[in-house]
Order: sequence, then structure tokens, then C-alpha cells
Amino acid sequence: MLNLMEEDRHMSEKQKRIVQAAIELFAEKGFAGTSTSEIAKKAGVAEGTIFRHYKTKKDLLMALTMPTLIGGVIPFFAANFSEEVLEQDYPDFRTLVQNIIENRYEFTEKNGKLIKIYFLELFYHDELRQQFSEIFMTHVKGKFDRVINYYKERGELADMPNSTIMRALITNIVGFLLTRFVVMPDAAWDDQAEIEYTVDYILHGLVR
Repeated sequence: MLNLMEEDRHMSEKQKRIVQAAIELFAEKGFAGTSTSEIAKKAGVAEGTIFRHYKTKKDLLMALTMPTLIGGVIPFFAANFSEEVLEQDYPDFRTLVQNIIENRYEFTEKNGKLIKIYFLELFYHDELRQQFSEIFMTHVKGKFDRVINYYKERGELADMPNSTIMRALITNIVGFLLTRFVVMPDAAWDDQAEIEYTVDYILHGLVR
């Protein structure tokens, strides 16, 4: 992601160091818990250098997420996700769910720090929530609806509203990924087993 940001914004070396330091500190301490002086120290620049590029700390956060993540990177990966997962043929709904989880697992593993920043700050900034909703509606929802309708017609899904099915999938998959990479990243995970367990309880619940 940082490479894409550099290509998009033609950053100077100092700006790259500022952005990298901000990613590290925001992921570790959160936006509110990080000061610009800490970012400057970690980046090896004067604090004033940050303010030459970004008027406020929030401007720096938005530079990491809007438009770079939200305006360019996340739509690219949302479209890429649709192409890689939602536009493929699967023998059954279980295989689709497993492929969704494995695809997003790989993406989150590679981009964990920026994903952590994004989801932690999503709750505090209206701009992020609005853009997230727009991206989902543009790149993902229509294809998701078609896939759900297909498996309903095959008799593999309950006759519930598509929004309910979509919410159940997203809540459980995102919950697994946030726990794995944000809440408990250092736990002794058996990732493949957890993916299988997640698929099982999405399809069958927790009660025998």
C-alpha cells in the first residue's frame, strides 16, 4: 500500500518517512494516543516538517486513508476482490465462503497495519464511514447480491433478505480477521483450523 501511495502522491523522502512513522504509531497507539512530535522523532524530521505537508494531525490521518486508501487503494482491492472471488464459479456455497475468508486473510496479513488504523478510526470519523459505504455499494454489493440469489435458487441458503445474509457473512469474517490481526495477533493461532471453524459456524451455527 505504501508503494502505491508513493506512486500516487510523488512523495519526497522525508514525506515517505513521515507516512511510514505515522502508520507504525497510529497502528500501535491509535490516532488519539499519538502526537506529531512522536511521529517527527520516529521519522527523523523536525516537527515543523510534518506541518509543511499536513496542516493538522487529522490531515495526516486522512492522507493515509482519503483519498489514498479510500480514493484509490481500497476501491482497487474491492474491485480486485470482486474479480478474484465473487466472479468465480464454485461447486457450493461453503467453497465460496472459504474462498472469501482466505482471500481477505491474505489481504489483511499483507496490509495489517493500515487495515488496523482504518478500522480503529472508522468509528470516530464520519468521512471514513461515508466513503466506506460508497465503496461497498459501488464495487461489492451488486455482485454479492447476484451470488446470494444464485445460491438461494439452488436451495443452499435460507429465504432471508440478502442484506441479512450479507451482514452475517461480513460480521463473522471481519470479526475473525480483526481478532486475528488486531486484537490478538500474538496468540497461538492455527489459522487454517480457525478458517474452517469460521466457515462451519457461519453455515451451521454453534449448537449441534
